[in-house]
Amino acid sequence: MTAAERTVIENCAVATVDAAGTEYAAGHVVVAGGVIEAVGDGPAPAGLAAGAARRIDAGGHLVTPGLVNTHHHFYQWLTRGMAQDSNLFDWLVELYPVWARIDEDIVHAGAAGSLAMMARGGVTTAADHHYVFPRGGGDLLGAEIQAAAETGVRFTAARGSMDRGTSDGGLPPDFAVESTDAALKATEAAIDAHHDPSFGSMLHIAVAPCSPFSVSTRLMTEAAELARRKGVRLHTHGSETVQEEEFCHELFGMGPTDYFESTGWLGADVWMAHCVHVNDADIAAFARTGTGVAHCPSSNARLAAGIARVPAMLAAGVPVGLGVDGTASNESGELHTELRNALLAARLGAGEKALTARQALRLGTYGGAQVLGRTAEIGSLEPGKLADLVLWKLDGLGHASIADPVAALVLGPPAPVTLSLVGGETVVEHGRLTRVDEEQLARLTRAQARRLAERAGLA
Repeated sequence: MTAAERTVIENCAVATVDAAGTEYAAGHVVVAGGVIEAVGDGPAPAGLAAGAARRIDAGGHLVTPGLVNTHHHFYQWLTRGMAQDSNLFDWLVELYPVWARIDEDIVHAGAAGSLAMMARGGVTTAADHHYVFPRGGGDLLGAEIQAAAETGVRFTAARGSMDRGTSDGGLPPDFAVESTDAALKATEAAIDAHHDPSFGSMLHIAVAPCSPFSVSTRLMTEAAELARRKGVRLHTHGSETVQEEEFCHELFGMGPTDYFESTGWLGADVWMAHCVHVNDADIAAFARTGTGVAHCPSSNARLAAGIARVPAMLAAGVPVGLGVDGTASNESGELHTELRNALLAARLGAGEKALTARQALRLGTYGGAQVLGRTAEIGSLEPGKLADLVLWKLDGLGHASIADPVAALVLGPPAPVTLSLVGGETVVEHGRLTRVDEEQLARLTRAQARRLAERAGLA
């Protein structure tokens, strides 16, 4: 590797989030060819730094792995602020008729807005769970994939599905669901067309039926079989609310975790969103099978779903990452604020020692890589891993009196992003997206939000 292809970042605090939790008060990271070449204490080795294409004196900064968002619904960017005082089921009943009017242009705008907001806040890898496919809506998954490529963020597109409409006892309107066969066929086609399993891939596809109350048992079972035949991961919502648990007992004669196990939906290739209402036996089943959890503290609070038992999950060995969730239930649309909210929610539920600042940072980085199956590539700053990293500015007024940089990042106000790299490519610099015109995007999302409201008869 030639010096002209290297980026050297020096004189900053470094939180590697490796297995040992290694940190340096004033260290360096060297990036070359899209991967991390060196991490350590003090200045970069002279042989690597000499003649580097870019050398950054990052005094007053903390460098961490890029944040990994493990659960989102991008299209909801265009329905923020609705159903403000509702629990999950009432919220869904109010919003499903609106979401059922989405199309390709609307989804692209929603995805672009969601991705831009996350990227500005340090997200370098994002997973989106898109499960609403109205008839005649166009290539909705392709619209999301295009938006991710435009933003420069690494992307896991979880191809969702629903086949249980209101006439079958589900929550979504019938015209917003697919047939079981059509959903399975479209999911397999998405894998064949888009999934890239290579090292450094910018695009993964996951198989992702929506939830027990909008999906038939046949779709759950055959979707799991499809995912394992194709070698991709599985994702769904699980145990989000008390009402969901009651629904599962009424419809299936068992709780959500037992139902998931009966349909093949526990395993090291599975991650579930939320998992708020889980008991000790549920947590043990997740730990035994390696099933992962996408913890979404802000959305759980917004919909009054409850406080997830994250400390107990971590103690049992359950892989846990963080998720923004849809911006209709987390209007900020940012993941870096979830570091703080995860810590605060855990302490409300289990006391002052329930979660530390460093555990919260691990949830947002390595934990996310775990649940997406990408720990060999991302989630920590180690030589040979992808150069997905964030340089946080901590020498301003908001953080200046907090001596511990990790505590400043997690407990302090949202830290400005001076630099965000994805595979060594600059995505954010000095707080601004490098590939997206933010003002133009704001105009686009406003226009598409108005158009969706008009289509749904709300304007």
